[in-house]
Amino acid sequence: MATVSMASSLPTNLTSLKFIRSNRSRTGVAFASLSQDTTSLGVKITEGAGNLPKVVLTSTHGSEAEIYLFGGCVTSWKVPSGKDLLFVRPDAVFNGKKPISGGIPHCFPQFGPGAIQQHGFARNMNWSVLDSETIEGNPVVTLELKDDTYSRSMWDFSFQALYKVILNSNSLSTVLTVTNTDKKSFSFNTALHTYFSASVAGASVKGLLGCKTLNKDPDPKNPLEGKEERDVVSFPGFVDCVYLNASNELQLDNGLGDVISIKNSNWTDVVLWNPHLTMEACYKDFVCVENAKIGEVQLQPDQSWVAEQHLSIA
Repeated sequence: MATVSMASSLPTNLTSLKFIRSNRSRTGVAFASLSQDTTSLGVKITEGAGNLPKVVLTSTHGSEAEIYLFGGCVTSWKVPSGKDLLFVRPDAVFNGKKPISGGIPHCFPQFGPGAIQQHGFARNMNWSVLDSETIEGNPVVTLELKDDTYSRSMWDFSFQALYKVILNSNSLSTVLTVTNTDKKSFSFNTALHTYFSASVAGASVKGLLGCKTLNKDPDPKNPLEGKEERDVVSFPGFVDCVYLNASNELQLDNGLGDVISIKNSNWTDVVLWNPHLTMEACYKDFVCVENAKIGEVQLQPDQSWVAEQHLSIA
């Protein structure tokens, strides 16, 4: 199998725990049966909001993460203090039909509007649990998404997406691997639409100085090209801006006393978003800092594309 873009390799001292995979469907429940001794590994599947299955990762260091199988969406990342650094909007619906609004939703195989539905279909489908492992005592889970009749109704290609989530004491890492399992080439773009808990008035991002920008305010259909001249980018009002060829490390001050390092491998672009008064009920409580691949990724049959995100707090 060819790999067009390889991210950095993960540690090899892994203790693996296999899962029994279930059949997938967009509206069905995608449970997986865990083999014994999963509690000691800090991985369990339980019912979440709306009776949707979720995976709970618990580190021996006291951190915790929750991932809903619907959408493969990480909805919570709590550090040992108990503070949740991610945000789920109060209008989020957990019904297995509408994408979960918050956490770390997937945008695949399309970011934003385009030929298919907004942000693609990956956040609208049930992912399956493929396996679990431990890395130096920290829990890891790998989710899988494959094409089905629903995805093929709008994007007629065979693919596999693997999403590995790694929880450490003060970090949350993800590895997304997209493989072309079709007999013909395809292209896509993608993003992790990460919502961070924040006080928007005090939130800021460092590391974007000098980037080419595509500012979608005021007209998202005709973004204004520019160049970021600020060392510290804040959220004074409505913000919807793409940063091309961004740094692989940013610093988010969430305005709540935390500075979060956002590192990546192979996510070439960044999007900052806050809806301001268009979402009056909650805009003051979050900012989105999204690792993205805005340009098209072209994959030939059997080729893979890999990208990593590493969130950490001091």
